[in-house]
Amino acid sequence: MQPEDEHRRRPSLSMPILRIARHQHETGALTIGNLLAALGEASFGWALVVFSLLTFLPLPPGSSLITALPLLVITLQMMLGFRYVRLPRFLSRKALDPEKLRRAVLRLRPVTRRLERVLVPRQTWIFARRNERALGVLLFVIAFALFLPVPFSGWFPAVSMFIIGVGLVERDGMVTMIGLVFGGASVVLTLSLLASFAMGADAMIGAAI
Repeated sequence: MQPEDEHRRRPSLSMPILRIARHQHETGALTIGNLLAALGEASFGWALVVFSLLTFLPLPPGSSLITALPLLVITLQMMLGFRYVRLPRFLSRKALDPEKLRRAVLRLRPVTRRLERVLVPRQTWIFARRNERALGVLLFVIAFALFLPVPFSGWFPAVSMFIIGVGLVERDGMVTMIGLVFGGASVVLTLSLLASFAMGADAMIGAAI
C-alpha cells in the first residue's frame, strides 16, 4: 500500500470524541473537563475543537453569547502565555448531552472529512512558543466575532475555530493558517453585517422621526 493511501485512511477526527463521550456517559462522568482530560493533555487545540463543537449544539438563537464565552476564556489564556488550558471549575464540571454532542459532530462531518485527507505535521514553526501569544490574539478576535449576536454570521467563526483547533492538535501549520484566513474572513463578514444592521437601524429611526 502506498503511504498516501495510508494517509487517506487515517483515523477519523470524530471517533475519539464520540467514543470517549459514549464511555463517559455510560459511567455517568461526561463533563467538559473529563472529556478534555480523556482526549489528552489540557491543550489549546482540543479545547478549541470541543468548544467550537458546542456552538453547533441545537440551541435557541442568540446562544452564541454563552457558547462563545469559553472560547474567549481559552484564547485569552493563550494570548497571556498560559502553557495549558485552565477551565473555571463550574465550566469544567458542566455536564454534556451525548446525543446533542453527536449531532454537533455530525454537522461538521463535511469539514472533518476534507481535513482528514490532508492533515500531516508541517509548517510547525507556527506553533513555536514565541508565536503563541500572537496566535492567541488572532484567535481571541475570531472568538469575539462569534460572541457578537450578529444573525447569519456565527457559523463561520465557529468553523474556523474548529479548523484551527484540529490544526493545533495534529501539528499541521498549513491547516491552522487556512483556519486563520477563514477566521479573518468571518471577522470581516461579521463587522460588515454589524455595520449594515446599524445603518438600517439608523435609517429606520431617521424615518420615524
